[in-house]
Amino acid sequence: MSNKQIEVSIVMPCLNEEETLGICIQKAQRTLKSLGIQGEVVIADNGSTDDSVAIAERLGARVVRQPLRGYGAAYLAGIPAAQGRYIIIGDSDDTYDFTDLERFITPLREGYDLVIGNRFKGEMMPGAMPWVRRYIGNPILSGLLRLLFQTPISDSHCGMRSFTAEAYTHMALKTTGMEFASEMVVKAEQVGLKIQEIPITYAPREGESKLNEIRDAARHLSFMLMYKIFRK
Repeated sequence: MSNKQIEVSIVMPCLNEEETLGICIQKAQRTLKSLGIQGEVVIADNGSTDDSVAIAERLGARVVRQPLRGYGAAYLAGIPAAQGRYIIIGDSDDTYDFTDLERFITPLREGYDLVIGNRFKGEMMPGAMPWVRRYIGNPILSGLLRLLFQTPISDSHCGMRSFTAEAYTHMALKTTGMEFASEMVVKAEQVGLKIQEIPITYAPREGESKLNEIRDAARHLSFMLMYKIFRK
């Protein structure tokens, strides 16, 4: 997994994001270059039928194909393919700021294992999150996760995160849907990883959202309850 020549791998899941994928890749590449960091961009393609793959390849990103649909499934293919010591993940819809990489890298260099963005303590741009998810869905699910698993993380569903390759191995993540985000927080706490939460900017996405509010909330809730009841 790790390549000593590469310090940072940026992994983005992608399903038909031709409008924004190139923007995200170029932001990440320019930022790595400006920071003097040897890095790579890995696109975990989840079955795109538009020009996403061609755009990624044209810009020099490495494409890993994952035919099994799902947010977690894409990462389960993309993250193991990453070669960096440090891994940053984030959506390819331009909602997360890939020029803000340094704040996700510095804590890892200082000894943290996992860094999680917090959209609520940072800047939530107008239209970035529907009010139901912002004021009801996210607070309830994050609050339940804190209650059940005694974690201080207050935005447990933020998709922009960084972690060491070693930490990823210890977490042994398995879920294939949006609950992948919850699983990471729960298992990071379970195995005793050193976690930091940082405020970030969250912007409106371009194009149609892939989220299904009810289905995805149900998957988060189901994971938390089943894991709490049946974990060994």
